[in-house]
Amino acid sequence: MAKTVVELLKKYSGTDLADLCDAAEDGIRAGGGFGWLTPPTRDVMETYWKGVLLVPERRLFVGRLDNTIVGSAQLLRPGKNNEAQAHWATMTTHFVAPWARGHGLAKAILVAVEEAAREIGAQVLNLDVRESQEAAIQLYQSLGYVHWGTHPHYAKVQGKSVAGLFYYKDLV
Repeated sequence: MAKTVVELLKKYSGTDLADLCDAAEDGIRAGGGFGWLTPPTRDVMETYWKGVLLVPERRLFVGRLDNTIVGSAQLLRPGKNNEAQAHWATMTTHFVAPWARGHGLAKAILVAVEEAAREIGAQVLNLDVRESQEAAIQLYQSLGYVHWGTHPHYAKVQGKSVAGLFYYKDLV
């Protein structure tokens, strides 16, 4: 049986950065590109992931399958100057590489993000997702996320508009 672990990543070591880039590239090719439609060059991908660890308002959670990073999500807090929205946080870039699905990591990563959001005092967790991400939508709804809005032109994929669905969960 495969070993799965979810952790808050504070620095890259060993093959972590390469593994994360590989998993993200596979996720993008499968249609879950958190903005990208095709994988960028490796230097762009590495710069992106390195930058995530530099932003104080972001926390990067990774899922590992047999010690290899195969997915992630980021917890994003509003900036310190945004007192009016300090009670919420956002989860972004939630994905698991297609070849690593079926081990419960998508749910485990999401639960870890929720726990961390509570620890930092967030009362609400927001997220958004392309309507084409049916498995993710099922997961979010099964864990109590409430759909509050739809953006009909959220993304353009192959020249066609794809709607985006917006969700929140009360963490109190």
